[in-house]
Amino acid sequence: MDTLIPHQETETRLHAQEIEDFFETGWITRKALFDLDEVDRMRTCFDDLERMAANLAATGLHSGSHFVLGQKNGQQVIKRVVWAGGSQPYLLQVGADRRLTVPCSQLLRSTVLEQILSQAHFKRPYDGVIFGWHQDIQHRDKGPGTWDDVNGSGSFVQTLIVLDEMTPDSGPLMFVPGSSRWGRVDFGEHDYDSPGYIHRKPPQFREEDAITITAGPGDTLFFGPYTAHASFENRSQHYRRVLINGYACPGANHRVYPGDGSCRELSVD
Repeated sequence: MDTLIPHQETETRLHAQEIEDFFETGWITRKALFDLDEVDRMRTCFDDLERMAANLAATGLHSGSHFVLGQKNGQQVIKRVVWAGGSQPYLLQVGADRRLTVPCSQLLRSTVLEQILSQAHFKRPYDGVIFGWHQDIQHRDKGPGTWDDVNGSGSFVQTLIVLDEMTPDSGPLMFVPGSSRWGRVDFGEHDYDSPGYIHRKPPQFREEDAITITAGPGDTLFFGPYTAHASFENRSQHYRRVLINGYACPGANHRVYPGDGSCRELSVD
């Protein structure tokens, strides 16, 4: 088990209103949670991952990280890098930072977290990468025996650190407020590569209710497994990179995620 090194910042804990917003609205944003020097170090890690991907012919595990690749117009597309910290130790250091783990500990009501995601998303200009409307519970619970909601509130928190300006045309995240209270609903099997990305619309879902998130480098989002969200193609001239870290209550996850050192336990004092 990795024990976390206390961060110099004392203001890591969530306020009561933030906790209420997380569960009622579905997400919260902490502005400039990471400074620009830290963001630059994360971007350097992403640059290394991009260079590694350029030398790979297909999806697979390489140097401790699992690269999920595709093609568009004969060019390689990086859909995501799973357990990016497996090949980039600094990203694992970020994943253990108290600015992430203390709020997640509060939301999960647990002083021990299982980190199951250290994921790099690139969204290069016009690369066609989309993530259709879904809830993250679809990716955590893959069927009988793979997931248990041990705390009764979803047992999972996802964090997303913005590394490049997230603008309306760069494929920003979109959330449906209040969807966190739906529990699991059926969005069907969505194909991230297809324009027909959504095969079912649950009765609660209204796309016109969605809120588009704009954010700057270092801003960090926290959201739960039932919050309905999506992001579409980056049609800007700049990258839209984000680092995703996801944490579960111990005993919730029963799957093995790819990557060296994945599913590590973190102790939060």
